Amino acid sequence: MSEHEHEHEIDMSGFDEALAASGEQPAGDDATRQLAERTEDLQRVTAEYANYRRRVERDRTVVVDQAAERFAGQLFPVVDDIERARDHGDLTGAFKVVADRVLGLLDGLGVVRFGVPGDPFDPALHEAVLSDTSPDVSVPTATTVLRPGFRRGDRVLRTAMVGVTDPETPAAGEPAAVVIDGETDQPGPAAG
Repeated sequence: MSEHEHEHEIDMSGFDEALAASGEQPAGDDATRQLAERTEDLQRVTAEYANYRRRVERDRTVVVDQAAERFAGQLFPVVDDIERARDHGDLTGAFKVVADRVLGLLDGLGVVRFGVPGDPFDPALHEAVLSDTSPDVSVPTATTVLRPGFRRGDRVLRTAMVGVTDPETPAAGEPAAVVIDGETDQPGPAAG
C-alpha cells in the first residue's frame, strides 16, 4: 500500500463502541433496508426501460410495415399493367428490364402474388365478380383470375378478383334438402 493510500484510510475502530454507547441500533439494519429499497427501485426502472425498448421496437416495426405496404399498394396498378403487357407479348427490351425491376421491388418488400385458376374459393382471399356452375368441380373454385391478389406475410394487401364456379346442384328443379337441428329433411312427393 502506498503512502498516499494510507492518508485516506479512516480509522473506524471507535465507531462501533460510540454507537453502542449512544444506544442506537447499528446502521447495518438501516443500510440493509435502504439497499433493498434501492435494489427494488433499480429492478423497477430496469423493467420499465425494457418495456419501453420493446414498445419502441414494436412501434418502429409497425411503421416500417405500414410504409412498405403503402408503397407496395401504389405499385399494384403498375404491376397489373406489366402483367397485361406480358399477356399481349409487349414485354420486351428495355420495358422488360424496367418491369423486372418493379417486380423485384415487390419481392424485396416480401410481397407475394396469389390467385391462380383452380384455387378453392376463399372469401378472405378472393373477390368474386363472376359466378357459374359446373359438374367438374366439387367445391366452389376460382376458375378465372381477372386480377391477382397480393399479400405480405399473413396480411392480405389486395384480394384476387376471380370468377367462381360452384358445383352443379343434384338436379335442376329438385328442391334441396333442408337441415333442421342436425337432421336432414328430404322433401317427399306432394300429398294429394
